[in-house]
Amino acid sequence: MANLINLESVSKSYGVKPLLDNVSLGVAEGERIGVVGLNGGGKTTLLEVLSGIAEPDSGRVSRVRDLRMAVVTQRTELGEGTTVRDAVLSHYAAEHEWAADARVRSIVDGLGLTALGLESPTANLSGGERRRVALAAALVGDLDLVVLDEPTNHLDVEGVRWLADHLLARRTALVVVTHDRWFLDTVCGRTWEVANGNVEQYEGGYADWVFARAERARLAASAEEKRKNLARKELAWLQRGAKARTSKPRYRIEAAEALIADVPQPRDSVELLSFARRRLGKTVLELEDVSLTAGDKPVLDHVTWRIGPGDRIGLVGVNGSGKTTLLKLLAGESEPAGGRRVQGKTVRLAHLSQELEELPGQLRVLEAVEEISSRVVLGKQEMSASQLAERLGFPAARQWTPVEDLSGGERRRLQLARLLMGEPNVLLLDEPTNDLDIDTLQQLEDLLDSWPGTLVVVSHDRYLVERVCDAVYALFGDGGITHLPGGIDEYLSRRSVVVAPAPASAPAPKTSSAAEHRAAMKELGRLERRLDVLTKREAELHEQLAAHATDPGKLVELNSELKAVLAEKDDVEARWLETSELVE
Repeated sequence: MANLINLESVSKSYGVKPLLDNVSLGVAEGERIGVVGLNGGGKTTLLEVLSGIAEPDSGRVSRVRDLRMAVVTQRTELGEGTTVRDAVLSHYAAEHEWAADARVRSIVDGLGLTALGLESPTANLSGGERRRVALAAALVGDLDLVVLDEPTNHLDVEGVRWLADHLLARRTALVVVTHDRWFLDTVCGRTWEVANGNVEQYEGGYADWVFARAERARLAASAEEKRKNLARKELAWLQRGAKARTSKPRYRIEAAEALIADVPQPRDSVELLSFARRRLGKTVLELEDVSLTAGDKPVLDHVTWRIGPGDRIGLVGVNGSGKTTLLKLLAGESEPAGGRRVQGKTVRLAHLSQELEELPGQLRVLEAVEEISSRVVLGKQEMSASQLAERLGFPAARQWTPVEDLSGGERRRLQLARLLMGEPNVLLLDEPTNDLDIDTLQQLEDLLDSWPGTLVVVSHDRYLVERVCDAVYALFGDGGITHLPGGIDEYLSRRSVVVAPAPASAPAPKTSSAAEHRAAMKELGRLERRLDVLTKREAELHEQLAAHATDPGKLVELNSELKAVLAEKDDVEARWLETSELVE
């Protein structure tokens, strides 16, 4: 396939720091590329040079004639005095023109613009809402290439899945910077790593990139150092999850399995729970008959919820469902409208909010961490303040930077470091992945693996939730807190049932008779057996895809069958949920 854009020996520096140094690469038609690397390492600069927003200091950037390209960076601005409709649908002369286009309707609904209101002035929107409008404006066009910088930052779990599905369904080429590892693995077939002025290229998504890093570590490290290597630990997590998260051939999969043969489980849940009970006792945080509102919107209605020692909970829900309000209540920063909050006597609670706390600007980074404590014990790990700061993205030289000179992302990392230095036994984290690059996320997850306390995480990053949490709860807007044994997949399945329009002729719900109950039980059994068959076939197809990675014709055939299996599986799961309600 022809390249849409080529970079030839491109260099770009800001100040004395070279972010791109003699880089040559290209973007082919229909290619989907994920860009990863440390914060400040040059990812956004690469996107801006690629798309023509910034000119290189040297080298050449060439683009095919009449290239249709849309770019959404973190600096993208909307026009002044515009409405949502103006920004997204201005090139449609009439309402019926865009309303008749299923793709455009899907974008408007999928990014929540209908809920925002098409006539809403963009000047009145929050930063996250403005980013969604800019993203929608980019996607509605007929494009050859989409360039996106952190598009998932202001989307909830449902929105991230919608965006992934949308991009997969289009033939448009894509270059995307994101720290959302599930999104990278789902959408991207190629990965660029920007580091030290260079761009290393890898086939496959996040899992393949992790494998390549782990393989390099294996060749460079001793056996004991390898066992402790974070990349290998991350690879072990990936291999224990969905089998086809890697698109590598079978021999590469076998090499990966050999590489992680001596890596322990990410965490010993039994040991951590025992430790947590000794530290916390029986009572941690309890809500008794609590009612809660966010402004005028009800969040909880006479709910009792008990969070115990060692519980590791992921809390999900659409934007605006009240997750942050609930976390503030758990933290004791607000009062319920009714009922009461109970906190255990031994609880030492730390709350990482989305707002940046006031930091001591007159201090340097290391001094700000040592202000809390000089050493910290997190489970079995004992670290100095300097070691913890380094784990969270502050190398030795950066630790002497004045706090007032830090970026927003660095301030958030410093806030997290200070929280952990206080050795809390209950952690409440509200969108902890915001502004963290993948390497820092891996370090944070490694710290949490051995942290023996109670954890409640609000995050749109499903990879993080699946990685560090043992249970998932959801706010569906019905006044309750719903436990989801099936995790985020179950949440998305339930949400798809909730938002799907009911058939016009749908009958009113009836009370099930004994015969109807027996029929529903029989149907449940049939659906469960079908789910088992589909799950087994999905695993087989994943293995076959990995084994035939070098055969394009076979890959197309297998991928087509896999899509059909996944679609049927989603349908069966939805029908299982509907049927299960009849037997409750």
